[in-house]
Amino acid sequence: MSHVESLVAKQLESLLENEKNVVSNLANASALIFQNYENINWAGFYVYNNDSNQLDLGPFQGNVACMHINPGSGVVGKSFAEKTSMIVPNVHEFAGHIACDANSNSELVVPIFKNGDIFGIIDMDSPLLDRFSDFERKEVEELALVLSKSI
Repeated sequence: MSHVESLVAKQLESLLENEKNVVSNLANASALIFQNYENINWAGFYVYNNDSNQLDLGPFQGNVACMHINPGSGVVGKSFAEKTSMIVPNVHEFAGHIACDANSNSELVVPIFKNGDIFGIIDMDSPLLDRFSDFERKEVEELALVLSKSI
């Protein structure tokens, strides 16, 4: 076990212990995120597909979502292209925002790195404007680190 700070990261680490099935781990992680953060309407993953050079929809909780996102497109694609976490207080003011769910107003995205490359993106949406804080960004980055050891 590694050293983790947040309670959610500790829960995730325990949940994933000795489990290597990527789909199962992402499915349980999306449920854990959805259950532990208030005022979110979507929590899930986009996984990079080397063959198509796209981010493909992975396990999630919430309404139906976009199936494929190109690197550089929308919040998820920009996070992937820039290899950085992003908080978007108002997605309607984000140039190139991909509106998968009209009820989403703010977004938090965090890349998951594996062996120096981006495996995928953790994506969280909220119906509230300016929902996500820097504290939550750091906490979700910790979740991404925990996940990187189980994918």
